[in-house]
Amino acid sequence: MRRRWQSRRPAVQIDRRAFLSALGGTLFLAQQADPLRDPARAGQSRAAVGEVDNSEVIKGIERRLKCTCGCNLDIFTCRTTDFTCTYSPALHQEVLALHEAGNAPDEIIASFVGKYGEQILMAPKPEGFNLVAYLVPGIVVLIAGTVLALVLLRRQRTLQAERADAAETATESPPPTSEDLERLREALSEVSD
Repeated sequence: MRRRWQSRRPAVQIDRRAFLSALGGTLFLAQQADPLRDPARAGQSRAAVGEVDNSEVIKGIERRLKCTCGCNLDIFTCRTTDFTCTYSPALHQEVLALHEAGNAPDEIIASFVGKYGEQILMAPKPEGFNLVAYLVPGIVVLIAGTVLALVLLRRQRTLQAERADAAETATESPPPTSEDLERLREALSEVSD
C-alpha cells in the first residue's frame, strides 16, 4: 500500500519558501496590472487644485448649477466625486473663467441659464408656473391633514356617543313587576326554611 502512494507523488518537489516567494511574486505582478491601482488610469487626469478651485464663492455657485452629464448632481459634487466625468471639469473651468472676468455669482448663474437653459439650475426660480411646483405639495399636505383630522374627530365623537348610549342602556333596568317581586319572596322563603 505504501509503495503505491509514494509512486503517485509528483516528480518535482517544491519547498515552502520557494512556493511562497512564487505566490508573492504572482500577487505583486497582478497588483501592478490592476488598472484601479494606477490613479492615472482610473479617470481623466486633472490639473492641480488651487485655492480658487475650492473657494466658498465657487463652491456656492457650483452647488446651484447642475452638471450636464446626466448624473443630476451639482457641478461641485460631480467634479469632486465622479472622476470619470468629463463634463463637470469643463463646467468648472467656465465658472472660474466667468469669476476671474469679474462677474458676480448671480451674473455667472444668469450666464449659465442663458447658455444651457433653466434646466441647468438645481432648483427652478420661484416665479411664474414654477410657483406651482413650490406651493402645490404644501397645499396638498395641508388639505390632506385637515381632512384626516376632521374624519378622526367625527369618528371619535361617534364612538363616544355609542359608548354613552351603551352605558345608559347597561345601567338602566326596568322597574320590577309584581310577578318578579312575588318570585323573589318565594325564593327567599325557601332559602330561609
